[in-house]
Amino acid sequence: MSEQLTADVAIIGGGLMGCSAALALRRMNLSVVLLEQGWCGAQASGVNYGGVRRQGRAAVQLPLSQRAYAIWQRLPQLIGSNCEYTVSGHLKLARSEIELASLEDYRAQADGFGLQLEILGRAALRQRFPWLGEKVAGGSLCPGDGHANPRLVAVAFALAAKNHGADLREEMTVESAVLDGGKFTVRAAGGLEVKAKFLLNCAGAWGARFAEQFGERVPEYPIFPNMWVTEPMPKLVEPNVGIVGGGFYVRQVERGNFVLGGGRGTGQLAIASTRPASASMFASMRMACEFIPALQNALVIRSWTGVEGALPDHQPVLGPSATTPGLFHAFGFSGAGFQLAPAVGEVLADLVAHGATATPIEAFSIGRFSAIS
Repeated sequence: MSEQLTADVAIIGGGLMGCSAALALRRMNLSVVLLEQGWCGAQASGVNYGGVRRQGRAAVQLPLSQRAYAIWQRLPQLIGSNCEYTVSGHLKLARSEIELASLEDYRAQADGFGLQLEILGRAALRQRFPWLGEKVAGGSLCPGDGHANPRLVAVAFALAAKNHGADLREEMTVESAVLDGGKFTVRAAGGLEVKAKFLLNCAGAWGARFAEQFGERVPEYPIFPNMWVTEPMPKLVEPNVGIVGGGFYVRQVERGNFVLGGGRGTGQLAIASTRPASASMFASMRMACEFIPALQNALVIRSWTGVEGALPDHQPVLGPSATTPGLFHAFGFSGAGFQLAPAVGEVLADLVAHGATATPIEAFSIGRFSAIS
């Protein structure tokens, strides 16, 4: 049975980007229909590590990240829940004096963005965090960063958008999207057709496929980050912890479980099938145990992966289409979109409602790939 809908804005993708955009648009009183091929938040948005960090981001991302930071502080007012968001600090570890120098260089690059980074040498770091092992040479602490439960965040944004009047359609695989007579026509399996003045491509790892329908080729590829969780253990580690080079990352939740990540799993984008890779996981786990010895006796109770879209320069595509007025893209966040997502939604709403945004996004233009034929 066919169904025809009209809206100011159609959104492809029900992850955190799409749902946060839907909420921001409804708060501007624009009508929204969102189409999700599975369930909102079931892909990268719901199965990622959960780090809410600004530290370590390229300088071009920091204005967007700072805008997101302000939104994270008011989650309960915005979506009705804090989603286990904790301002724990983000501690980035160095294994050598060279890596410690790179953290000092980054502090200089990030100066002026409000991160308040504190560089700690070996002795000061181990005095402050006595659970660290011998291999640590120093670190950088961003006290305002933290972590949250990704299984709660995207769903909460979806529910808030729905409660504000957005029409969210799950299990609706989009088959085509075209601009026809000044309006977009989006067709989904089962005969659903949506006509809208604006179209947001928030399709994650599938984002390049929809961009190509409008003559824009982007070298997006899927990645499958490994993650795992331990049994509950006595509370020990307060900050969200990473390491220069990204070999592992770890956080301990309030109930005591350690959530860890590192390396890549495997998967097939065509059927949205993913699987963690044991060898990669064990390598990251060994490294994590060297830096946090208490993990050596931890029992791993579950492992998983998910699919995320990545780009060669590790910067997302965010902003207007270079070929099609009224089309806006937000995809390819290369495994680092969770913290940014609430601001991405607001930026997309700015572009739809006002044709511009005060947040600098020029570095994320899809036009940087215009030479690809």
